[in-house]
Amino acid sequence: MFKFWKKKPTETPATKTDAETTVAAQESVAEPLPVIAVEEPNLPESSPPAAPATTTDSDSADTEMAALEVVNPPAIESSSTARATWRERLAASSFARGLSSLFQRNPRLDDDLLDEIETCLLTADVGVSATSSLVEDLRRRMHKREFADASALLAALRSALRELLQPIAVPLDVSGAQPFVILTVGVNGVGKTTSIGKMAWRFQQEGKSVVLAAGDTFRAAAVEQLKTWGARHQVPVISQGQNADSASVIFDALQSAQAKKLDLLIADTAGRLHTQSGLMDELAKVRRVLAKLDPSAPHEVLMVIDGTTGQNAVNQVRQFRQHAGVTGLVVTKLDGTAKGGVVFALAKEFGLPIRFVGLGEKAPDLREFDPAAFVDALLPSSLG
Repeated sequence: MFKFWKKKPTETPATKTDAETTVAAQESVAEPLPVIAVEEPNLPESSPPAAPATTTDSDSADTEMAALEVVNPPAIESSSTARATWRERLAASSFARGLSSLFQRNPRLDDDLLDEIETCLLTADVGVSATSSLVEDLRRRMHKREFADASALLAALRSALRELLQPIAVPLDVSGAQPFVILTVGVNGVGKTTSIGKMAWRFQQEGKSVVLAAGDTFRAAAVEQLKTWGARHQVPVISQGQNADSASVIFDALQSAQAKKLDLLIADTAGRLHTQSGLMDELAKVRRVLAKLDPSAPHEVLMVIDGTTGQNAVNQVRQFRQHAGVTGLVVTKLDGTAKGGVVFALAKEFGLPIRFVGLGEKAPDLREFDPAAFVDALLPSSLG
């Protein structure tokens, strides 16, 4: 009996160990194969083979480090990935929920309905000027009996909102110069550096050769953040480290882009409050330095604003437009809890083109502004 109990524990583990070793060996051989098969098709087809070498001599070390990070990059978003619709992204906004609930109960066509619409527009940060213009026009038409019922008023409101946004839906055309220089500006926390990374991916998908300039040398880790985006999408990044002269970094990047005959340079700048005159003056210095190499640069000054900040975004645009010569806008964070109405306020007051809007965290979620899709996402198409 003692022999029986001695043999059983030695035989059983030996059998299990052999089996487990065989399975583990098979799995270790098979594992890398699907990883390679999945990752390779997702690499951007348009990135130039020698892209990591696009640096200035003074910055070769930094760019080489960025190139090394490509060995184990984060997952690269595929252009074939199914993207959520505008309605899915904006359904949670207070603007969409407010207007939808207002028309879901099949309201009566009267002044009370218009008052409720006015309240909803104001609380969604559409702004006093745009709201007054929209509501007064609807009130005038209602009193002239142009609307048979609330459903007709809803259709008129949808049409009026689209007409307000249509003039500012102008896609960014980067074919006017080579390299085309985009200078991005905005306050801290609006998603400026992230938007640059997404734009780089987007232009790569269009077959453009892109280089990034890490001109935000003021904020800690901003340079490394941009390098991470560059490594993720295999886009070269020109940098000189934190506390370097921003104008010098962007100047070197433009020199490199001209020498390599690249299509596009996207330059980051320090996030600054519109009340910080010193930092605002730095933007003017960047423009002067770029003009030494290309009198027409920058060809686009993109201001990135946070869609959740409401009317404060209007004040930011007013100041940056005066000091930096803003030519286009990127509105981020419209998904989630953003009110979204600030888009109408910006259209009414400034008429600046909205080049892109951010509807999510992945690179394909930075999309060209589509007024029809935007209004459709905020307003129901019919009552009930």
